Amino acid sequence: MTILTINTMERKLQQESTSRLAVINYNVCKPSKCNLECKNICPVNKSGKTCIEVEKKYKHAEISETLCIGCNACVGKAKHGCPFNAITIINIPKELNNYIVHRYGKNGFKLHRLPMPKLGACLGIIGNNGIGKSTILKILANKLIPNLGKNNDDKKSIMKYFSGTELQLYFDKLFKKDFQTVIKPQNIDLIPKILKGKVHDILKSKDVNNNLDLLISSYGLENILERDIESLSGGELQRFTITYTSLFDCKVYIFDEPTSYLDIKQRVKMAENIRDLIRENNYVLCVDHDLSILDYISDYICCIYGTPGAYGVVTTQFNVNDGINMFLDGYIPNENIRIRNYPIDFISKEEQIDDKEINKTYNYPKLEKTLTDSGSEFKLTIEAGSFTNSEIVVILGENGTGKTTFIRMITGIIKPDNDVELPQLNVSFKPQIINPVFKGTVTELFNAKIPHAFNDAYFKSEVVEPLQLDVIMDRELQLLSGGELQRVAIVLALSKPADVYLIDEPSAYLDVEQRFIVSKVIKKFIMNSKKSAFIVEHDFIMSMFLADHVIVFDGIPSKCGHGNKPQAPSIGINNFLKSLDITFRKDITLSRPRINKKNSIKDKEQKYSGIYYDV
Repeated sequence: MTILTINTMERKLQQESTSRLAVINYNVCKPSKCNLECKNICPVNKSGKTCIEVEKKYKHAEISETLCIGCNACVGKAKHGCPFNAITIINIPKELNNYIVHRYGKNGFKLHRLPMPKLGACLGIIGNNGIGKSTILKILANKLIPNLGKNNDDKKSIMKYFSGTELQLYFDKLFKKDFQTVIKPQNIDLIPKILKGKVHDILKSKDVNNNLDLLISSYGLENILERDIESLSGGELQRFTITYTSLFDCKVYIFDEPTSYLDIKQRVKMAENIRDLIRENNYVLCVDHDLSILDYISDYICCIYGTPGAYGVVTTQFNVNDGINMFLDGYIPNENIRIRNYPIDFISKEEQIDDKEINKTYNYPKLEKTLTDSGSEFKLTIEAGSFTNSEIVVILGENGTGKTTFIRMITGIIKPDNDVELPQLNVSFKPQIINPVFKGTVTELFNAKIPHAFNDAYFKSEVVEPLQLDVIMDRELQLLSGGELQRVAIVLALSKPADVYLIDEPSAYLDVEQRFIVSKVIKKFIMNSKKSAFIVEHDFIMSMFLADHVIVFDGIPSKCGHGNKPQAPSIGINNFLKSLDITFRKDITLSRPRINKKNSIKDKEQKYSGIYYDV
């Protein structure tokens, strides 16, 4: 008779309920540049079987998921594992194998389930970067045929797989081309390579419903109509692309991260315009990481959980409030699964030191600057103000009102016109646009630029490790994604000894979880180091978490700007929202900011009381 110990029983039950998932990042797996550590260290290979197969002439390794025992000897964290961190070995519930929608090759990323678009409604999709959102949108836009994990594109098999669901009807019409789809891509930088010509000419060619004049006014495109698309800035290109997408007469409208490069006023206007696209007989889908805007756009929410770069699982639909709160809480009740071992709470400021010791106060005078570009003038005036150490000042305002110019004046990159002296401060600056020029890996960059900080145990534990850079340390800087570059740039900025840290749009390209982590890292670093920070940010929730004081910029975009003195959040944020004619309320469960529908009862009540947001 065999007696099983508790640990043995637990292990047996786990083996019976889970299956092995072996994923190889083909972009970083380089057999020609390593000693084939994965193959040589694998205990299954040593026993005479072939679990990991790789030769230097191959483009990448291959792992048998049926033979893999999950020892993790081959992964990058092992002492003698993959030197490029190219391998991920994890256990997933066996039942998920019944819901495979698409897989990128034998050891590629695997997507489980699809969200079901709803007629006459906007479906919001929320999830981390690298977890399958773009794959989902490509499938639903008919840009990618799902292979059901079997490396085929048999449309009959797909129809049979989704038989009896709303997706069967959706794919039936999609494959028969009974309706047209249009997608606003995530990477708008590629748009000028696809479309050529002047803004007005391109938009006019798609204006089948005579909506162009209304959209031009709504998105403030009047000043760029005669410009070539290649000359547009990030924000201008984003507004152009959203307008271009909205002009199509389609049954399916898909928007992938439409808030990038937009200020809060433009984001709300964009959300209202996307809502206007909803009809009884069409579908609208939206993916975004700005939760307040996604909340405002969507009628329903689907969450995606899993392991970035390895697999993603789509949940059922929830109403907007419940779906976002479940994602933030990290627990999906109807699936009884915890997607994260901690909640995301932007409201709590536990990192802030309530009785912080203020040793220094810095004063800056009134600043004036006139900039000339292509014959047009922009005039900026900044009111005199002050700030202290252990303090974060968040800068709020529309694009084109001088926020970045103010930061560049403080850094000394731009000199003010009026003859004034700024405080003599050591400044570290993270710019809005990140253009990597260094040739080499992230590790080589840090060793070359910040060797002291990079080798400091405290800085590593408080900044580098929380930002989860370990998996990209051996990657070439030129090959990093936007979110990876953003985190590298934040590390570089915080690593430099300075009195003031100037950080321009730290949320760009980051998902919700990464924004939470970055916010906590910045907050804790500034408080503990007793330094000061100025941060330009358009994500309202992230701004509220970071702000000790706010500077509100107003004026006419691209013509004149005015920066107020630093104010308490309760005053500055209400003044800012009043200028935008937008009100926020607090969610009852998590107290997160939620935008009120325009002219709703709550919106009218708050405007009447003068409390645009109860900070």
